[in-house]
Amino acid sequence: MTRTDGPRVAQFFRTFLTLNGSYAGRPFEPLPWVEEILNEIYELDENGRRRVRTYLLGVPRKSAKSTIAAGIGVYQLIADQTDQAPQIVGAAGDRAQARLVFDMAAGMIQASPDLSEVCTVQRNVIRNDETGGTYRVVSADAGLAHGLNPSTTIVDEYHVHRTADLFVALTSGSAMRDQPLTLVISTAGHDLESPLGLMYRYGRQVEAGEIDDPSFGFRWYGPPEGADVDPDDEAVWAEYNPSFALMNLAEFRSARLHMPESEFVRYRLNGWTTTADAWFPAGVWDRLTDGSKGLEAGDRVVVGFDGSFGGDATALVAVRIADLHVERVGLWERPDGDRGKGWRVPVAEVEERIREICSWLTVQEVVADPYFFQVSLQKLEEEGFPIVEFPTNGIRMAGPTKTFFDAVMDGELTHNGDPAMARHVANTQLKQDARGSRIGKEHKSSTRHIDLTVAAVIAVARARAWREQEPEREPTIMVLR
Repeated sequence: MTRTDGPRVAQFFRTFLTLNGSYAGRPFEPLPWVEEILNEIYELDENGRRRVRTYLLGVPRKSAKSTIAAGIGVYQLIADQTDQAPQIVGAAGDRAQARLVFDMAAGMIQASPDLSEVCTVQRNVIRNDETGGTYRVVSADAGLAHGLNPSTTIVDEYHVHRTADLFVALTSGSAMRDQPLTLVISTAGHDLESPLGLMYRYGRQVEAGEIDDPSFGFRWYGPPEGADVDPDDEAVWAEYNPSFALMNLAEFRSARLHMPESEFVRYRLNGWTTTADAWFPAGVWDRLTDGSKGLEAGDRVVVGFDGSFGGDATALVAVRIADLHVERVGLWERPDGDRGKGWRVPVAEVEERIREICSWLTVQEVVADPYFFQVSLQKLEEEGFPIVEFPTNGIRMAGPTKTFFDAVMDGELTHNGDPAMARHVANTQLKQDARGSRIGKEHKSSTRHIDLTVAAVIAVARARAWREQEPEREPTIMVLR
């Protein structure tokens, strides 16, 4: 039987802590799933020492995660027996978020005559007058983490942290503690390369037994990344919200009506989305799959080309003019794990692939952004291939972006279900400003590729233009400026 101090912590909650908000004044009675979490966090090894050093808890909003974090913070300050002078640090991405759990913990102490006897609550610190222990907050935007020696670190909403600097500073400061505990509690993000994303992926590996790390605890309430989730199914809401029985169903339904789908999936279902604001609603791209319409030799097409030198990807997409059927015909991406190791796009291979495509299909245009590939495109044009330059930066992408969007939403185009194409489309965001709407990455430094989308957008726009011309018209070499 697993030994754990979880029941002792749960009893502390019931005896000394009261709730805030809508349930203000009621005793903190942990729900069954919360008791399970406490049992995991406070599991003991064969020597009676706390096994878990880092615990990642992922839950949707409205699941009382801040209340749970505050309760653990109070317990660690007052009742934990592993440290004689505890230092509890609450951490978050900004000052306001950092104070949220702290203020909740302060309210719990002030509402309890017993806890108030042993603690002094000040604006920025709670002191345990008997042990000299403290509970204070820091934030990623304050730069105050170095020099601290926390016995317990509570990191709230880790998905907003752009870097792991604060986490590293706090956990390295815990190195001298006997049994340090770091609790990371968050809703899902939209970048699996972010600090939270990397920790989440590690947790999945530990959970699956791929990594043996008994010091890392992991519990995630939400759909696996990439899962096909119906955000309108109320059974799905209940499945991924452990406190759903206590939630206001009318408010939940209202949130579904008024929140963008990607936000609803992330915040209310705790599901990882591919971007902060997905371009297309879930399922729209997949519904256009038609494997019966594959490209055949001689098909009249436009080929879209988006090239790079090293850090990004290089993509070729063919669009059949007759019916706007879209297929990937070339893709070169930096291999996983090669970041900073100097991988470069094999330029000669890309050039040869364009020649192969033009020998197999009837290519009316190779419409290409010349950036990075000016020399190659000039060489191919001199060889007689129908190169059309189309820079993809700025306002000139607004029209093709709208054309592609309308073709997708109206079901006018089809594709062969290529997973790489689906991934690039899912990674794409719509950027809007005074110059109009156009596609882009979630942020400039993102490693999530969208190059197949760019190639498809310009190819579809040019294929639409060719459909309006006489079918017998000969291929023309031209340059769009």
